[in-house]
Amino acid sequence: MDFKQIQELVKMVNKSNISELSIEQDKFKITIKQKDNETQQVIAVPTMAAPVQAVPQAVAAVQAPVSAPAAEAQKPAADVKADNLVTIKSPMIGTFYRSPGPDKPSFVNVGDEVSPGKVVCIIEAMKLFNEIESEVSGKIVKILVDDASPVEYDQPLYLVEP
Repeated sequence: MDFKQIQELVKMVNKSNISELSIEQDKFKITIKQKDNETQQVIAVPTMAAPVQAVPQAVAAVQAPVSAPAAEAQKPAADVKADNLVTIKSPMIGTFYRSPGPDKPSFVNVGDEVSPGKVVCIIEAMKLFNEIESEVSGKIVKILVDDASPVEYDQPLYLVEP
Protein backbone atom coordinates (compact mmCIF):
# COMPACT_ATOMS: atom_id res chain seq x y z
CA MET A 1 0.00 0.00 0.00
CA ASP A 2 1.48 3.35 -0.98
CA PHE A 3 1.29 6.70 0.83
CA LYS A 4 -1.39 8.13 -1.52
CA GLN A 5 -3.69 5.18 -0.75
CA ILE A 6 -3.19 5.74 3.00
CA GLN A 7 -4.08 9.43 2.55
CA GLU A 8 -7.27 8.46 0.72
CA LEU A 9 -8.20 6.04 3.51
CA VAL A 10 -7.72 8.77 6.13
CA LYS A 11 -9.91 11.15 4.09
CA MET A 12 -12.62 8.49 3.72
CA VAL A 13 -12.61 7.75 7.46
CA ASN A 14 -12.78 11.50 8.22
CA LYS A 15 -15.83 11.91 6.00
CA SER A 16 -17.64 8.83 7.31
CA ASN A 17 -19.00 7.81 10.69
CA ILE A 18 -16.55 4.90 10.99
CA SER A 19 -14.70 5.01 14.30
CA GLU A 20 -11.91 2.56 13.42
CA LEU A 21 -10.56 0.92 10.26
CA SER A 22 -7.96 -1.87 10.17
CA ILE A 23 -6.46 -3.35 7.01
CA GLU A 24 -3.91 -6.15 6.73
CA GLN A 25 -2.13 -7.05 3.48
CA ASP A 26 0.76 -9.49 3.35
CA LYS A 27 3.38 -8.01 5.73
CA PHE A 28 1.64 -4.66 6.18
CA LYS A 29 -1.01 -3.56 8.67
CA ILE A 30 -2.69 -0.17 9.06
CA THR A 31 -5.17 1.00 11.69
CA ILE A 32 -6.95 4.35 11.48
CA LYS A 33 -8.93 5.47 14.52
CA GLN A 34 -11.28 8.42 14.69
CA LYS A 35 -12.63 10.40 17.64
CA ASP A 36 -15.18 13.23 17.41
CA ASN A 37 -14.99 13.29 13.59
CA GLU A 38 -11.23 13.91 13.60
CA THR A 39 -8.62 11.28 12.83
CA GLN A 40 -6.94 10.62 16.13
CA GLN A 41 -4.25 8.11 15.32
CA VAL A 42 -2.73 6.41 12.29
CA ILE A 43 -0.60 3.32 12.83
CA ALA A 44 1.14 1.77 9.83
CA VAL A 45 3.69 -0.94 10.53
CA PRO A 46 5.15 -3.94 8.80
CA THR A 47 3.78 -6.95 10.69
CA MET A 48 7.27 -8.41 11.25
CA ALA A 49 8.77 -5.21 12.71
CA ALA A 50 8.26 -3.65 16.11
CA PRO A 51 5.19 -1.39 16.14
CA VAL A 52 5.79 2.26 15.33
CA GLN A 53 3.10 4.70 16.33
CA ALA A 54 2.45 8.17 14.90
CA VAL A 55 1.85 10.56 17.78
CA PRO A 56 1.17 14.11 16.50
CA GLN A 57 1.48 15.65 19.98
CA ALA A 58 5.11 14.53 20.23
CA VAL A 59 6.25 16.70 17.33
CA ALA A 60 4.73 19.96 18.54
CA ALA A 61 8.11 21.13 19.82
CA VAL A 62 9.70 20.72 16.36
CA GLN A 63 7.70 23.57 14.82
CA ALA A 64 9.88 26.53 13.83
CA PRO A 65 8.89 29.98 15.07
CA VAL A 66 7.50 32.37 12.47
CA SER A 67 9.91 35.21 11.81
CA ALA A 68 8.49 38.74 12.19
CA PRO A 69 9.29 39.98 8.63
CA ALA A 70 7.71 36.90 7.04
CA ALA A 71 4.65 37.18 9.27
CA GLU A 72 4.22 40.85 8.35
CA ALA A 73 4.43 40.06 4.64
CA GLN A 74 1.65 37.49 4.96
CA LYS A 75 -0.85 39.73 6.79
CA PRO A 76 -3.70 41.11 4.72
CA ALA A 77 -4.09 44.90 4.53
CA ALA A 78 -7.19 44.94 6.77
CA ASP A 79 -7.78 42.84 9.86
CA VAL A 80 -10.03 39.89 9.02
CA LYS A 81 -12.80 38.68 11.30
CA ALA A 82 -12.00 35.07 12.23
CA ASP A 83 -15.62 34.02 12.84
CA ASN A 84 -16.40 33.42 9.14
CA LEU A 85 -13.06 31.93 8.05
CA VAL A 86 -12.32 28.33 7.06
CA THR A 87 -8.94 26.81 7.94
CA ILE A 88 -6.97 24.59 5.56
CA LYS A 89 -5.01 22.22 7.82
CA SER A 90 -2.07 19.93 7.26
CA PRO A 91 -3.15 16.32 6.71
CA MET A 92 0.28 15.02 7.79
CA ILE A 93 3.59 15.71 9.48
CA GLY A 94 6.30 17.01 7.17
CA THR A 95 7.93 20.07 5.63
CA PHE A 96 5.65 22.75 4.14
CA TYR A 97 6.51 24.25 0.73
CA ARG A 98 4.49 27.06 -0.89
CA SER A 99 5.84 26.38 -4.41
CA PRO A 100 6.79 23.32 -6.48
CA GLY A 101 10.44 24.43 -6.58
CA PRO A 102 12.81 27.13 -5.32
CA ASP A 103 12.61 29.13 -8.59
CA LYS A 104 8.87 28.52 -9.18
CA PRO A 105 5.98 30.80 -8.16
CA SER A 106 3.88 29.97 -5.10
CA PHE A 107 0.79 27.81 -5.57
CA VAL A 108 -1.35 30.47 -3.82
CA ASN A 109 -0.83 33.91 -2.31
CA VAL A 110 -2.94 36.14 -0.08
CA GLY A 111 -5.91 37.33 -2.14
CA ASP A 112 -5.94 34.33 -4.51
CA GLU A 113 -9.17 32.43 -5.12
CA VAL A 114 -9.14 28.69 -4.41
CA SER A 115 -11.64 25.96 -5.21
CA PRO A 116 -11.89 22.30 -4.23
CA GLY A 117 -9.09 20.33 -5.88
CA LYS A 118 -6.71 23.29 -6.39
CA VAL A 119 -3.21 22.55 -5.10
CA VAL A 120 -2.31 25.03 -2.33
CA CYS A 121 1.06 23.64 -1.18
CA ILE A 122 3.35 20.63 -0.99
CA ILE A 123 4.22 18.76 2.18
CA GLU A 124 7.33 16.61 2.07
CA ALA A 125 7.12 13.54 4.27
CA MET A 126 9.77 10.82 4.20
CA LYS A 127 11.20 12.07 0.86
CA LEU A 128 7.71 12.01 -0.74
CA PHE A 129 6.30 15.29 -2.03
CA ASN A 130 2.54 15.35 -1.41
CA GLU A 131 0.38 17.94 -3.14
CA ILE A 132 -2.18 19.32 -0.70
CA GLU A 133 -5.45 20.34 -2.33
CA SER A 134 -8.05 22.78 -1.09
CA GLU A 135 -11.33 21.25 0.04
CA VAL A 136 -13.11 24.64 0.13
CA SER A 137 -13.90 27.52 -2.21
CA GLY A 138 -12.98 31.05 -1.29
CA LYS A 139 -10.21 33.63 -1.05
CA ILE A 140 -6.91 33.12 0.81
CA VAL A 141 -6.77 35.80 3.52
CA LYS A 142 -3.78 34.61 5.55
CA ILE A 143 -0.85 32.20 5.21
CA LEU A 144 -0.03 30.80 8.63
CA VAL A 145 3.23 28.91 7.92
CA ASP A 146 6.61 30.01 6.54
CA ASP A 147 7.97 28.29 3.43
CA ALA A 148 10.21 25.27 4.16
CA SER A 149 8.97 25.06 7.77
CA PRO A 150 8.14 21.83 9.57
CA VAL A 151 4.42 21.27 10.15
CA GLU A 152 2.55 18.79 12.27
CA TYR A 153 -0.65 16.87 11.66
CA ASP A 154 -3.77 19.07 11.73
CA GLN A 155 -1.74 22.30 11.96
CA PRO A 156 -3.51 25.28 10.32
CA LEU A 157 -1.82 26.33 7.06
CA TYR A 158 -4.17 28.86 5.46
CA LEU A 159 -7.23 30.93 6.40
CA VAL A 160 -9.85 31.10 3.65
CA GLU A 161 -12.82 33.44 3.41
CA PRO A 162 -15.61 31.38 1.81
